[in-house]
Amino acid sequence: MHPVVTVIVPVHNTLRYLERCFGSVDAQTIGQHEIEVIAVDDGSSDGSGDWLDAWARDRDNVQVIHQEPSGGAGKPCNVGIERARGTYLFFLDSDDYLGTDALRRLVKLADQEESDVVYGRIVGIDRDAPVDFRTTSAEVSLYDSPVYWTLAAYKLWRRSLIEEHGLRFVEHRLLGEDVPFAVPALLHARKISVVADHDCYYLEGRGDGTNASRQDVDWVDQLVYAGGVLRTVGELVPAGRERDKLMERHFHGEILGMFAEPYLARDGTGRKEMAAAARVLLDEWTTDRIMEALPPRLRLRVHCLRNGLLDELTEIIRADTGNTLSPAQLDGERAYAAYPYFRDEEGAIPDSCYDITSRVRLVQRLDSYAWDGPVLRLAGSARLSEVDPADREVEVLLRRQGFTHRLPAEVADDGTYTLSLDIGRAADGAPLPEGVWTMRVVVTSGDLSREAWLARPDGSAYDVSPEPRIVDRGEAGPTAAAVFHSAAHQHLNLDIGDTRELLATSARGTLARSRFGRIQATARVTVPGWPPGTGEARLLLVSGGQTLTAPTTVEVGGDGLISARATTDGVAPGTWGLQLRLVTGVFSRDVPVGESPSEQVRVTVPLPLVRQVRRKVARVLRGR
Repeated sequence: MHPVVTVIVPVHNTLRYLERCFGSVDAQTIGQHEIEVIAVDDGSSDGSGDWLDAWARDRDNVQVIHQEPSGGAGKPCNVGIERARGTYLFFLDSDDYLGTDALRRLVKLADQEESDVVYGRIVGIDRDAPVDFRTTSAEVSLYDSPVYWTLAAYKLWRRSLIEEHGLRFVEHRLLGEDVPFAVPALLHARKISVVADHDCYYLEGRGDGTNASRQDVDWVDQLVYAGGVLRTVGELVPAGRERDKLMERHFHGEILGMFAEPYLARDGTGRKEMAAAARVLLDEWTTDRIMEALPPRLRLRVHCLRNGLLDELTEIIRADTGNTLSPAQLDGERAYAAYPYFRDEEGAIPDSCYDITSRVRLVQRLDSYAWDGPVLRLAGSARLSEVDPADREVEVLLRRQGFTHRLPAEVADDGTYTLSLDIGRAADGAPLPEGVWTMRVVVTSGDLSREAWLARPDGSAYDVSPEPRIVDRGEAGPTAAAVFHSAAHQHLNLDIGDTRELLATSARGTLARSRFGRIQATARVTVPGWPPGTGEARLLLVSGGQTLTAPTTVEVGGDGLISARATTDGVAPGTWGLQLRLVTGVFSRDVPVGESPSEQVRVTVPLPLVRQVRRKVARVLRGR
């Protein structure tokens, strides 16, 4: 039987990682009968080859291939492709490892969706994962998702896609050997899927600095090599927005990524050679759309490289790598990164290269909120990214049906703020009208401002929300007020008048009839903020369309606990339920009373005995 998935593992002097790596393959829940393992020992000298032979000895689904060192992972991967029999291929670096359920989940999604490529969530171990996948998706686009930003081979590939287009790794290269394989594979793939709800691949950052990506390379040769990748993209994707989206990723990685420490480590001649090689590619592929999409640190590199400004380029890179940048400079509603040579006398670099206005975002977090009588007190932090945090104002906006009220917050030096939202004064000094008010936070620095929903940044729910309550609005009288979150994103909203019925939705109590026909009723409900002197509570008996108001005795505790009791005679026959009517100011609600929240108390009043006899006689007569 053919295996479902072939796991290809290139190995070169990674002995200390092999047990963890191959142990993760052994632990796969998909079952070993579904897996074929091809381990290619690329001339290891540390005993890795002997370890592989011993490990494979008792495993029928494992092949170990030994070859002379080839100078990179490309040839071992190609050897694995040639030997593979699985429906799918998975390339696993020998210093990395798999999540236990990874292959089963990846294969399951590929089978269900007939996907050619499936990405699994990547976890970085002592190094950053290239992309943090957050949403499992049956199908994603290369142009509107982050999948193209990780071109490494460690993902699930349908083998027929690889063979149909004759795709192979570049051999004898230490760095980027998988990019010319991954780029056409992704561009030819009919469907690409993502598994984001499980940690599928653990990416190791070796403490000894021996990762291939950390090795010194001939960067001029690497730029020439990258040019081939860009030409492949240019051949397969027509000029326009989609091509520029892909090129932006290559500008970040294959072209401009080396213009950092590797560039500074070269002498003057070496820097000129690197700059000349990069300029050829930038002149051919740079568009206005790409320039606008790049962050200023890379936009400035492109401008300097294309215009031969090598001294300026060197100083900009030094400012970047040395973390010496000041906060952004503000000019009206525009913000500019504080890189060297901004608006210098010669004006060799235009303002547009420094402009970060579109990148300034509001970074905010709502930490807490609680009622203090009629005042809602909020605390959190809010600032504009890239901008000096000391130069800011924070406001909270209340919006409803075309009306907006702005409430200034008190801002501390540590970036936090507090706000006291008085319901009786929130509408520009007047009581806040009834309705649902959305709440947003605004941060302003100079003439530049940003606003966002009041919420936790990750959209998670709050552990405790303050209870809805009655608040005093001064001349407008008391009313209900409640804070609630939108279901989708946990955005904060304020409900004045309790239009969503969040306050006092049920009460506990009893309803009984004595042997003499007297109805006795009790009810208890807690309404935070209930005013003892002005609020009214009455017990109601309800049957069909009839409502009887019973004389009620009410006691109100300091914590808003309302206790009501009533006794009444002469209630008409029928089955009666109990409600508690609460009225204060403009707030009015009839609250069902039950022994539990789901079951209302009821009492049945029978017909008088004489009427019962008459009814029985009438039924007998009708039956003749």
